Amino acid sequence: HMNQTQQEYEAVIARCKHLFLKKAHDYGTSWRILRMPSITDQIYIKAERIRSIQESGENHVGDSVEGEFLGIVNYCVIALMLWKFQSKSEVEIEEEVSNPQQLEALYDDQVKYAYDVMVKKNHDYGEAWRKMRISSITDLILMKIYRLKKIEDNQGELLVSEGADANYIDMLNYAVFSLIKMN
Repeated sequence: HMNQTQQEYEAVIARCKHLFLKKAHDYGTSWRILRMPSITDQIYIKAERIRSIQESGENHVGDSVEGEFLGIVNYCVIALMLWKFQSKSEVEIEEEVSNPQQLEALYDDQVKYAYDVMVKKNHDYGEAWRKMRISSITDLILMKIYRLKKIEDNQGELLVSEGADANYIDMLNYAVFSLIKMN
């Protein structure tokens, strides 16, 4: 079963990464100026929109639920990259992400980290996510966002609380699970 999960996970990530790198080509790495609460809010907006579409069945903007989940994965990767760069200046960050090969390697590193966490949790929980509804997974993403907002509001702009990065990893994996289930 785990082999199937690995293949499905990698296929979803390949789509996310393709989109991420295309956007990096078009817009550069403008995301690097975002503060953590801004990224959390971007993920929040996407998750709320997914939930709204799930509840009403109405989609007026046109971006698909699938597209929103792809966006959540990529914002989580961005959050993990910025988490890694916490002690660096914007100029230092720009140097590390300006080269497309470096950026792709950095993306892959964050995903590998999230994948390794997923493998351990899947072992412990027996791939329970396969039996969950996508609406429940959306709720879990929103719950993680509310946790992050609380951490951010308590700590000010700096996220020093242990485990904030774990919330981004969980949301990334939940979004991947939803995308696997949608296919």
